[in-house]
Amino acid sequence: MLAPGMADQLMKIPHFCEHVSENNCSSLVGYLAVYRVCFAMAAFFLLMAMLLVKVKSSSDPRAKFQNGFWFFKIILVILLVVLAFYIPKGHFGQAWMYVGMIGGYIFILIQLVLLIDFAYNWSESWVEKYETTGNKRWYWALVFVTSGIYILAIGGVVCFFLFYTDPSGCKTNKFFISFNLVLCFITSMVAIHPKVQECQPSSGLLQAAVITLYTMYLTWSAMSNEPDERCNPSGDMISSSNLSLGFSNGRTIIAAVLMFVMVVYSCLRTSNSSNSLTATESMEQVHDDESAAVTYNYSFFHITFFLASLYIMMTLTNWYSPKDSDFTTLTSNWATVWVKISSSWACLVLYLWTLLAPVLLPDRDFGHH
Repeated sequence: MLAPGMADQLMKIPHFCEHVSENNCSSLVGYLAVYRVCFAMAAFFLLMAMLLVKVKSSSDPRAKFQNGFWFFKIILVILLVVLAFYIPKGHFGQAWMYVGMIGGYIFILIQLVLLIDFAYNWSESWVEKYETTGNKRWYWALVFVTSGIYILAIGGVVCFFLFYTDPSGCKTNKFFISFNLVLCFITSMVAIHPKVQECQPSSGLLQAAVITLYTMYLTWSAMSNEPDERCNPSGDMISSSNLSLGFSNGRTIIAAVLMFVMVVYSCLRTSNSSNSLTATESMEQVHDDESAAVTYNYSFFHITFFLASLYIMMTLTNWYSPKDSDFTTLTSNWATVWVKISSSWACLVLYLWTLLAPVLLPDRDFGHH
């Protein structure tokens, strides 16, 4: 839908545009088309989430909708996509953009939780292997990877000051870069503080490095949506003549890859938890390990993908807002800048809490981490 020349290719299909879109194939491609398809996907996952509320075990008849009826679910998705293209333009695009912005922000927060969990597990795995085997290769691998991540983050900061600031202006960008750099330094120091490591031996610089790099990515992503062209070299206006821009740029690719990795990681974590709970069960019970209780919350699973649909929608459209009612031209906006930069602060606050909570509340059990 975002590929250049797609409307021209559709027009080559005999009578297609006449019957589908009233002789206007442009309404089937571009950013408004992305909004419509993602609306259909979001509607499907929201319906599934509502249908599966409070399903406790596979004995609940509704559980079959989670693990079966794939043919009918695929038909439903296709039907929703078709119906989405019949929604009148009106204020649909503008209203759905704000819904997508809110949902995308919430999904970023979910990604933060998964990223922090991933960083902790990564560090613990390598430290455990080093302590168990005594092989210094694990130690040097930890040092090398941690140093490499910090070097990437510092390199990013240098590039930000070079390309996203101006000696006589761009004070907002200078504040974003400097403030987040200071916060990242503070979190790194807290991560290796003796008191923190005493209460939480798993804390270390690898986790702090991962969070630092992700914070710098969010900072870059926020500044890339700034409307001031002087402070945003990548802030091209999107029009019908360059519809492929949102799909081909680096930010979109990184965001899509990161989302895919975090979703896969979440599935693997859920699978591992399920396996650990059922490892001691008899072979006769393997065929249905959810007869007593489901291994994950079905509704939350679909709510996550509902939010992921909104996040993908905003990512493919670069979080841009329409400049006119027809979505022929889109431009950067400050609302997106603040959504993304606030998510970077939320990332650091959340990580700091995982470090300080065991120190401030020593009588509480915070589980594995």
